[in-house]
Amino acid sequence: MKKAHLTLLVLACAALPGCKPEGERATPAPRVRPVLSVVVQKEVAAHSAFAGTIEPRYASTLAFRVVGRITARDASVGDRIKKGARLAALDPVPYDLAVSDARAGLSDATAKLANAEAQEKRLRILLEGNHVPPQQFEAAQQAREAAAAAVIRAGSALDKALEQRGYTELRAEFDGIVTAVHTEVNQVATAGQPVVTIARPDVREAVIDVPDDVAAGLKEGSSFQVALQIAPSQRIDGRVREIAPRIDALTRSRRVKIALDDPPDDFRLGTTITAHAAASSAGAIGIPATALLERDGKQHVWIVDPDSKTVNLREVTVAARTGESATVSGGLRPGDRVVTAGVHSLAVRQSVKISGEASQ
Repeated sequence: MKKAHLTLLVLACAALPGCKPEGERATPAPRVRPVLSVVVQKEVAAHSAFAGTIEPRYASTLAFRVVGRITARDASVGDRIKKGARLAALDPVPYDLAVSDARAGLSDATAKLANAEAQEKRLRILLEGNHVPPQQFEAAQQAREAAAAAVIRAGSALDKALEQRGYTELRAEFDGIVTAVHTEVNQVATAGQPVVTIARPDVREAVIDVPDDVAAGLKEGSSFQVALQIAPSQRIDGRVREIAPRIDALTRSRRVKIALDDPPDDFRLGTTITAHAAASSAGAIGIPATALLERDGKQHVWIVDPDSKTVNLREVTVAARTGESATVSGGLRPGDRVVTAGVHSLAVRQSVKISGEASQ
């Protein structure tokens, strides 16, 4: 009987918080932290809009190949020009003189060649009659060959002078519109100095700058809708043609070029536009930007386990991000509960309490 009473006493003492065997400390209860969270769902229609301009796909900056003083400029900004039209001209006098000098040199070399050929012919007759030594005839042959080479050299010099003279006029290489003028009349232009920029208006594209994290979710062929800012309802389809590989150091953005499908005349060069891009992934999910946690260059979110009421870190793929929201294309499933605030102060397997302010 006494043994039964002693057993009951020991069990009752063990049930009390302060009645522990000596040397055994009480384990503190895990700290439960209230958190704000949201249950994520698939986005029905998520769009991002970016401002940009209409630019030509093909544009050339033309320059003179020779140095000289500009005496004429026939093109101004906005002019429509045809292939072969003169755009600007240099003072041709120095090059005309060079052409005259080259022609005189060719005439002199031709006369010397004729004299050398006649001398060789005479010495050949005398050699056949044994009236001159062979060495004298061989010297005449060498003189005739040297004169022939001089004629070729003089002809090349004349061709070069004529070519240089032709470079004093700058002409359009294709039909286009003058988009920039870099020099003025009476200015001395060096070879290769930009003079006029011409763009082809028939092939136009939209150019926008997008944040790097948004550009990472784009690829060549991604669909866009482009609208004029003065007429937002007028939209045309386009697809990404090129994504700049480098990030702008100041804006942390990348330039994206969108090829347009048969743009109307209203989409003129330089027109301001707005490019709209739909979420590219069928399973895209929108979350607040405050839910993202970056570690080791990758984006993560805290997922609340509904059974254990603890949080775990999960890596996600961000397709697009704006100032207050982000679109996740991978790593989340509809119905996941994501912590939306205080993500930097949580730990793996930490116990949490869903705040009453959170979305249920």
